[in-house]
Amino acid sequence: MSWQDFLARHRAGDVVEGVVVKQVPFGSFVETGGFTGLAFEQSWPVGTRISVRILEIDADRQRFSLTQA
Repeated sequence: MSWQDFLARHRAGDVVEGVVVKQVPFGSFVETGGFTGLAFEQSWPVGTRISVRILEIDADRQRFSLTQA
């Protein structure tokens, strides 16, 4: 899936399934649809499958923020 496909399919507020791919001191990175977003101040073990809500999409920087759904 390309970034343009991701943008066409997803909007802020959507709930998506993802997998935690990295844990950092300030949150968890979650991969969904071939792209990785940041769940700020959320701490989940790597490998955890989780439902997350898209909070914001920065189309220019190809980034998006997430929270637990």
